[in-house]
Amino acid sequence: MKTEMNNEMNTEMNKEMKTEIIAVGTELLLGQIMDTNTQWISQQLALIGANTFYHTVVGDNIGRLHAVFQKAQERSNVIIVTGGLGPTEDDVSREAFYEMTHIPIVEEPNAMKKIEQFYMEQKAVMTPNNRRQARVFKDSIVLENKTGMAPGMIVDFKGSKWIFLPGVPREMKQLFTDNVIPFLKNRNGEMIIQSTVLKFIGIGESKLEDELKELIDRQDNPTIAPLAQKDGVTVRLTAKAKTKDEAETLLNKTKENIMDKVGQFCYGENDETIEEKIASLLIDLKKTVAAAESLTGGSFTEKLVGVNGASSFIKGGIVSYDTAVKKNVLGVPGEIINRHGTVSEECALEMAKRVCDILDTSIGVSFTGVAGPNETEHTKVGTVYIGIYDVNGYVRIEKCFFHGDRNQIRYRAVLKGCELLYTYLNSIL
Repeated sequence: MKTEMNNEMNTEMNKEMKTEIIAVGTELLLGQIMDTNTQWISQQLALIGANTFYHTVVGDNIGRLHAVFQKAQERSNVIIVTGGLGPTEDDVSREAFYEMTHIPIVEEPNAMKKIEQFYMEQKAVMTPNNRRQARVFKDSIVLENKTGMAPGMIVDFKGSKWIFLPGVPREMKQLFTDNVIPFLKNRNGEMIIQSTVLKFIGIGESKLEDELKELIDRQDNPTIAPLAQKDGVTVRLTAKAKTKDEAETLLNKTKENIMDKVGQFCYGENDETIEEKIASLLIDLKKTVAAAESLTGGSFTEKLVGVNGASSFIKGGIVSYDTAVKKNVLGVPGEIINRHGTVSEECALEMAKRVCDILDTSIGVSFTGVAGPNETEHTKVGTVYIGIYDVNGYVRIEKCFFHGDRNQIRYRAVLKGCELLYTYLNSIL
C-alpha cells in the first residue's frame, strides 16, 4: 500500500485526460442538497487544463453505482467519485467498485488510529460501523483527510485512475487541493484551460451559428460553442495552452475572426450585462432616459435602475397600464387612442414623446402591447409596440410579436427594448 504519491504520478503523462465526475448520494437526487462538489471540481480541473466530459449523479444503491462505474470505466480514464465513503450501510461506493474490480478492501492503520483517537478525545464510545471509514483499496494511494475521518484514495484499474473523495465539501476540497491537483498536474503536464464568453443581442442562435459556420467547422483550439441564454445569445470560446498568455493569444485571434463576421451584434463579454452597457453609453453620450410602460409594468425601468449609479442616467418611469393613465397622466390624446387603439404604433410614439416632456429627459422609451392571456382591442396576444424617441429628432417604433406565457412575453419585450436602445446609442457614439 502506498501512503504518499510517488513516481507513478509521472506515468502516462502524454495520454489525453478524459475526466468524469460521479457524485454519489440519494439526497442529491431528491434535491435536498445541491451538488456543489461537481461544479467546484470542474472549475479546478479547467484551471489545470484537464478535460471534463461527463457529470453523473447516482443514489446510494450498489447496483446502480456498479452500472455507473462500469460505464465510466469504458469512456473515461480519470474518474473522480465524491461521496459514499461514510460509516453507514448506505455508503457503498467502495462495495460497488469492488464488484467491478475485485480489488480487496483493507483497513488503513493510520486512518483507523485517527478515528479511535477522535473518540478517545471526545470521551465517547466508538460504534463498530465507524471502522468502515478507515477502509481503502489494497495498493491504492491513500490521501490523508485532515478535516474529517474517511481518507481519499487513488486507484489504478486497467489504465484508468479512480479517485475517491468524501462527499463533505470541506473534506473534499482539502483532499483535492493538497493531493489530487498535484497528481493530475504531473499526469497532464502544465496546461490550463481558459474561456471567454461573447454576448450578443439582436441575432438568434440559429442565425449566429450560420454566420459562424465556417469558423465552427474548422475549430480546433479554441473551441467555439454558441448557446442561447435568457438575455440573448452567447458564444463560449475555450482555449487550452501551457500559459495564460498563450491561451489569451489564441482566444483573441478567434475573437477577432468572430467580430469580423458578427461584431455589430456583440455588446459585451463574460459578466457584462446589456443594462450596464446601456448605462455606459448614456453616460458617455451625456444623455438620460425615461420609460412609459404599459404591459411591462415598470420592468424596463427596474432593469436599468439595478445598475450602479443609475441616478446619473435614468430620470424615472411612468407605469401607464390603464388607458386612463395613458390619457390623464402621460397626456396621450384621446383622438389617437380612439382612432388607433392603445396597442398601436401611434400610441407608442406618443407615450415615448410624452414621458420625455414630463420627466425632462433626452430619450423616451415606451412599451404597449398584449401580454395575455386574452386579446385586447382585437389584437393578438404577444403583439407589442416599442418606441424610442430622442428629443434630437430620432424616432423608431418597432412592432414585435413574442411567443410564450404572460411573463415570458413581458420579459422578451423588455429585452427587445434594451436591444433597440443599445443599438441606437451605439450608432451615435
